Amino acid sequence: MFGEELKYAREAAGCTQGDVGKLLHCDRTVISRTESGKRKPTVEEVGEFDRLYGTGDLLKRLYGRVDWDASVEHPDWFQEQADREAIAVGLRVYQDSLIHGLLQCYQYARAIFETGDAAGKPEEIEELTRARLSRQSRFIVPDGDGPLLIVILDESAIRTVVGGPSVMRRQMEHLLRVAQLPNVIIHVAPFSGRRMIIKTAMVLLELPDGQRSVYSESLEQGHLSDAPATVVKYQRHYDQLRAECPSECESLRLIADALEGYRDDEQRARRSHLAEEQLQRQRRRGLHRGGPRIPPQRRPRT
Repeated sequence: MFGEELKYAREAAGCTQGDVGKLLHCDRTVISRTESGKRKPTVEEVGEFDRLYGTGDLLKRLYGRVDWDASVEHPDWFQEQADREAIAVGLRVYQDSLIHGLLQCYQYARAIFETGDAAGKPEEIEELTRARLSRQSRFIVPDGDGPLLIVILDESAIRTVVGGPSVMRRQMEHLLRVAQLPNVIIHVAPFSGRRMIIKTAMVLLELPDGQRSVYSESLEQGHLSDAPATVVKYQRHYDQLRAECPSECESLRLIADALEGYRDDEQRARRSHLAEEQLQRQRRRGLHRGGPRIPPQRRPRT
């Protein structure tokens, strides 16, 4: 619907897709995909469309009324869990190695997909990233009125570098930010000092009718069970691990320490990059100075 209105506004302004692409410094296919509803434009792009087409703030207001996540699709083996997650009143999560999807920032989520099966496919990476972030809208809300979200992160999740120190800095900042919401509680399970070891990431989920389930993943498959004995077993493991974790305040201090480390790494990487650029410039100047000297041409005497 938004794409059709965008196309109507463009044609009314007498512009072709190629014209708009040149003005916005992008390929015509970007405009085509946006108008066909296959691509979500940014807020900044919509502002540019309003300016180019002389539509005031009409397109921007319309953009704000669209449910952009309505058509997001998840893998078949994850869809049932995603459906339950969308109506859950509470989630208790244990995650190792990587930050859980409900707590990932945009840069971190994108960096994960850039090294996966979608590597080298920018449009697919963007769609996968959007699908993942769309799941957060019920939990990460400004007033903290979302469902209860308790997440235990294995220390490996905040120590494993994804996308480089700059991405990790942003991810740690994001964790500290969302941890301020009253419905979000984050614990970090340190490498040492605990007896309970959970061998795989899992999610304990509670529905409005009181039904509970447990979800985990293997390499290419999701495992969802609402068998009471199974749920009770993993709920007990989760409660034991949470009891052994540092308090929420202490856990946030661990995240803050990791943040400072990534900031230092980011600054070192930036200084190293600048030093490398300076070295390259010096080498180029050296090559220029060391080149063959061409004697000046003497004007013949007349």
